[in-house]
Amino acid sequence: MPRAVEPRGVFPPEVRAQVTATACTLPRQTGVPLARWSRAEVARRVAAELSGHPPSASTVGRWLKAERLRPWRYHSWQHIHDPVRFLERARPALQLYARALSLLREGTWLVCLDEKTSIQAREGEQPPRPAQSGQPQRREARYQRRGARHLFAGLSVADGQVSGTCRARKTFADFQAFVQQVIIPQALQRGVRTVHLILDNGTTHAPKQLERWLQAQPAVVQGQLTFHVCWLPPNASWLDQIEIWFSILQRKLLQPNHFDSVQDLEQAIANFLTYYNQQAKPIKWTYTVEQLEQKLGIHLR
Repeated sequence: MPRAVEPRGVFPPEVRAQVTATACTLPRQTGVPLARWSRAEVARRVAAELSGHPPSASTVGRWLKAERLRPWRYHSWQHIHDPVRFLERARPALQLYARALSLLREGTWLVCLDEKTSIQAREGEQPPRPAQSGQPQRREARYQRRGARHLFAGLSVADGQVSGTCRARKTFADFQAFVQQVIIPQALQRGVRTVHLILDNGTTHAPKQLERWLQAQPAVVQGQLTFHVCWLPPNASWLDQIEIWFSILQRKLLQPNHFDSVQDLEQAIANFLTYYNQQAKPIKWTYTVEQLEQKLGIHLR
């Protein structure tokens, strides 16, 4: 007996199941040269595999929405190769974050240091135009490159204050100058005795040389300061609070970008630092050692 034909717009369960199965595969796994599925591409793939009237892209979209599937979106993640070692290096930083304010009261200053590299000074062919009724602020799409700078910055975890300086290069010598000219004077001005630096393993920070160099600083030799370096795990910028501040700088000052020279860029960053610090607050950091242990599936004590 011939199979009954489903009415147009009514699909058997296997069609919807095939849509879900297709959405849960990578396109290239099925021979389709795409990086991501769209609703229309899923519908097209299902139509090629099943006989009968195929579902439309809007029907596929409705089914996938009900299944909470969005294969056209993606998120990046980074695989942790050695969870045990990662936790061993991340735990001290998270513990310091949790105690930053009490440590500062006891004379220990916790600072996150890093660089925001290659900040471009781009001058639009026309000056920016402010927002008007019914229109947003407008920026010229064509621009001239006027150079770039690297921003060395430090975030005081306990109170959210940020200090920084722009440099033409990004070398260990530039990082040393930032520590000598900005971080050490601030530590002495604050009257602290101990400074904990949270740092990643970038070559600018010279992990094999930095701690030895810090111990040779006059303020350390004279007994005014003691430095401790807390090295973050490799590829763990998401554990560095200064990266959160860099995103604030990017959103509030650097995007959109209109600077007629690198000097103009440097001055704008300096002005932003002053403006930001007038109302700075500590970053609301809630990620704990226990959450990281749960994430990694291990429990070390």
